[in-house]
Amino acid sequence: MDVYEAIEKRRTFRSLEEIIITEELIKDLANSAILAPSCFNNQPEKFIFIKDKEMLKNIFSALSKGNEWAQFASMIIVVYSKKELDCDLKGREYYLFDIGLSVGFLLLRATELGIVAHPIAGFDENKVKEILNIEEEMKVITLIIIGKKFSKIKDILTEKQKLQEDNRPERKKFEEFAKII
Repeated sequence: MDVYEAIEKRRTFRSLEEIIITEELIKDLANSAILAPSCFNNQPEKFIFIKDKEMLKNIFSALSKGNEWAQFASMIIVVYSKKELDCDLKGREYYLFDIGLSVGFLLLRATELGIVAHPIAGFDENKVKEILNIEEEMKVITLIIIGKKFSKIKDILTEKQKLQEDNRPERKKFEEFAKII
């Protein structure tokens, strides 16, 4: 699969089934993420790969309403950092941008491997930090839900989520987000 094909195929499915999580898979995804560019190569991203069933249950308790589907995850990746780990040039804090690139690389690699990697923002940050003993000054940026697309749509999904399983949500037209000068 080439990069453009991975970009086209990448989807944030919610009907998941379990996959086997190996140390090799974790290192593959982590290596893809760390190869992303970052300001002065600071690599501000921090990842925790959670595959232990009991720890996953603890993390599920930190998810917001609407993310109940994530209970079928085989793994959750917690992505966190702080601005002091990256460039701050004239008030531009690059760490969020650089981490976004890193997560994007990971998502594309997961897609290439036939894995669903679905980043979410709906979680209680303080609870996640408490469960994982993440330092207070750190910012939990996203949780990435990992699994395999299930062949059927699960009942736990909302009606809107069910519709999005079959059809990619509409994307903006070029003129809505870009212009040529």
